[in-house]
Amino acid sequence: MTSPATPTRYGSIAFTPPVAKRQEAAGSIYTYGGFRADGEDTGPAEGLGGRLRALIEAADSFFIATVTPDGWPYLQHRGGPPGFVRVLDNQTIAFAEYPGNQQFVTIGNLDVDDRIALIFVDYPTRTRVKVFGRATVVERTDDPAFVDLVTDGTQARTDRAMVIRVEASDINCRRNITPKYGERAI
Repeated sequence: MTSPATPTRYGSIAFTPPVAKRQEAAGSIYTYGGFRADGEDTGPAEGLGGRLRALIEAADSFFIATVTPDGWPYLQHRGGPPGFVRVLDNQTIAFAEYPGNQQFVTIGNLDVDDRIALIFVDYPTRTRVKVFGRATVVERTDDPAFVDLVTDGTQARTDRAMVIRVEASDINCRRNITPKYGERAI
């Protein structure tokens, strides 16, 4: 039995052969197997449609994952006022990279491997968006006008911005997201 699903770039990136093996053992291969196009992460990149774009642009935080040169996953939180993440076009996200603890692990990892994953969660609606992409760090010294454009007065001055070329995205699984409401929702 095969899934009636259409292969997606997201499925091709996320549903590798070991993942498919686990899905098969659990029986979920019938739901997700059709999203995988022979394990190849090729094909056209998926764009950011209306619902995804709106959620990303309204976000006041997200999680960002990179991989160290030794293969260890590295996860960070990024936050700012709603709108600090900009959707520049159907394939591109940008945000100001504000200074934190000055460890530079995320940026250092991107100096070696530009692959990145982002997770945006809208807790009141229990909606999660996962994004695979390729990141470029834009230093203020190289393009001050672009860094100013991305920050657009949202927070203090920063020395760099990050640009993500979206390869794939997915909205799924509301089941275990606890609704949370901030001051602005009251």
